[in-house]
Amino acid sequence: QVQLVESGGGLVQAGGSLRLSCAASGLTFSSYAMGWFRQAPGKEREFVANVRQNAGITYHADSVKGRFTIARDNNRNTVYLQMNNLEPDDTAVYYCAAGWVAGTEPKPYMYWGRGTQVIVSS
Repeated sequence: QVQLVESGGGLVQAGGSLRLSCAASGLTFSSYAMGWFRQAPGKEREFVANVRQNAGITYHADSVKGRFTIARDNNRNTVYLQMNNLEPDDTAVYYCAAGWVAGTEPKPYMYWGRGTQVIVSS
């Protein structure tokens, strides 16, 4: 059974930092592209960043470029999202996902975690 478990969310002031983690089990982690998405109340799920099976290739949404960094550790079956200089608009539930293709839409991803809440206060 595939499981993706996010952690590291919380309440932070604007300008602060958080590091999210997503621990994967039940799959050959190194064979999957990994993505981070977020969803704010009343909004659609939004792409944040992805990393290909080859951890050297990453892609970040324009809204987070220069502030967020995705990384993966295939030895630990974990993907990370380092979030710096957080803004109130970053408030959302953050989800990690696994799929064969490192897309920017939710559809290609086959497995999803339950999410971790991030709240950024102004």
